[in-house]
Amino acid sequence: MIHSDRLVFTGKGVESPDLTGLAGLTRRKLLKRAGALFAAPLLSPCSRALAANMDDPFTLGVACGDPSFDGFVLWTRLAPQPISPDGLGGLAGMPSEIPVRWEIATDDAMRNIVRSGIARAPAHFAYSVHVEVTGLAAQRPYWYRFTALGAQSPVGRAVTAPCRNAPLDRLRFAFASCANWEAGYFSAYRHMAQEHPDLIVFLGDYIYDNSRDPRETGGKPVVRPHDGPNATDLVAYRNRYALYRTDADLQSVHAMAPCLMTWDDHEVQDDYANNWSKFTDVSMTSFLKQRAAAYQAFYEHMPLRASSIPRGPDMRIYDRVSYGSLIDFHVIDGRQYRTPQPCPLPTTRGGHVVAESCVDRTEARRTMLGFTQEAWLHDGLRRSSAKWNVMAQDLLFAPLLQKDPRTGAVGHWTDGWDGYPATRERLLRAIAQSRPSNPVIIGGDIHSFWTNDVHLNERPDSPVIATEFVGTSVTSDGPPYDTFASMLPENPHVKYFESRHRGYVCIDVTPERMTTRFRVISDRTDKRATVSTLKEFVVCSGKAGAQAT
Repeated sequence: MIHSDRLVFTGKGVESPDLTGLAGLTRRKLLKRAGALFAAPLLSPCSRALAANMDDPFTLGVACGDPSFDGFVLWTRLAPQPISPDGLGGLAGMPSEIPVRWEIATDDAMRNIVRSGIARAPAHFAYSVHVEVTGLAAQRPYWYRFTALGAQSPVGRAVTAPCRNAPLDRLRFAFASCANWEAGYFSAYRHMAQEHPDLIVFLGDYIYDNSRDPRETGGKPVVRPHDGPNATDLVAYRNRYALYRTDADLQSVHAMAPCLMTWDDHEVQDDYANNWSKFTDVSMTSFLKQRAAAYQAFYEHMPLRASSIPRGPDMRIYDRVSYGSLIDFHVIDGRQYRTPQPCPLPTTRGGHVVAESCVDRTEARRTMLGFTQEAWLHDGLRRSSAKWNVMAQDLLFAPLLQKDPRTGAVGHWTDGWDGYPATRERLLRAIAQSRPSNPVIIGGDIHSFWTNDVHLNERPDSPVIATEFVGTSVTSDGPPYDTFASMLPENPHVKYFESRHRGYVCIDVTPERMTTRFRVISDRTDKRATVSTLKEFVVCSGKAGAQAT
């Protein structure tokens, strides 16, 4: 695993307090007594009394992220009342730090504890915990849990990656994006967990900042309302994440496997770009304050390392994670560093279709990723010795000629890669020149399934140098099928498109092939929705482009 500019906390073990003399106590009382002992160095007598009568603080579940060959990041957040007026999860009046015991075992019953320690959950990060664990064995499962405030968390499963360049016969990973609480239930996550993946990749729109007005839904149902209006400040973002994290299906997928994370726009605001709000009447100063709040809440609710702690409105999340000699994952940030969308409308910089007359769109100075991240990505592809190179990002990558819904004119969507063709061209040149093994791009955002040939340039007769898979949304409304299907003759590189289903993508990888299954749920408004495979594709090693099976 490659980590640049990383701060590492090894999570050295701390001995358990003496629990002798507690025989005969109920498990709940035992945990409360143990919790009080763990808390003693930090909690005042008054705070210990509050904790003794507190509801379960682990309402948001547990999670593991950023796996390496010898460890991972463990996460939880203490929130006995997840939605609270101050955003602190019902812990108002508690001290500035709360001790949390963590344990790692080699068995799911947590009998063989191999590592343990005490972490501090700070109030300034909403009592979240991020433990960076190292020193474990490579390529094996572990189980973990937390204890705090007299309660014990659910047990989560984590898996370490193989050592760098070590052989790996197979890997299963799944990816998802665009989970709108108001649009349906997260049964897709439950079925994803039941696939027993080695890794989960979240590709953005993990939450939705905006709330639907029932009077303005255009007939679209609000299946379950948000906790309040649009999120714009730290309290609102914290409560929005807390609401989503209470979902049992989302908790189940986090407890099953480690994850990698990137974001899209709804973690902050629809169609934002770098320092600029979507709305032209919002000042940069005001928007950066909002972005800082959103980024902090993102960190507080994700299993991220200390290197991702936000510094005001800035937060690095792009990263590279290796799974032995089999796969290098290049996790990309497509929002924070981009130049504004080209040719904005009078009241919005957000996405819209522009004609070829929008010359700003094609200028070489424009960047989708920021030039620093571009160089990092190109260099990582050049240096990679893995059999497969998966670029995990938030959007549809391949070019797509679209029709302006207002005028019917053919053009290009400004909020995606088509708004930044110079960045795409530079990346495609880098792939062609460095020739990384089996480049595959995965994405989300567009609420539909896509399988695309990625050509060297926009000429359909140019060589196919990579493969793209885009997943549909977990719940969010899909784009109109007939409208997009009518565009496909103008886009011959598109091998498959479907927007009428919600779900996720599951991928099995061996040195010889990548098998991708588009998985769909029966009904996003049904908590008990079933799952099936809509379509399956295979990419053979050494030959870019997917074939339907």
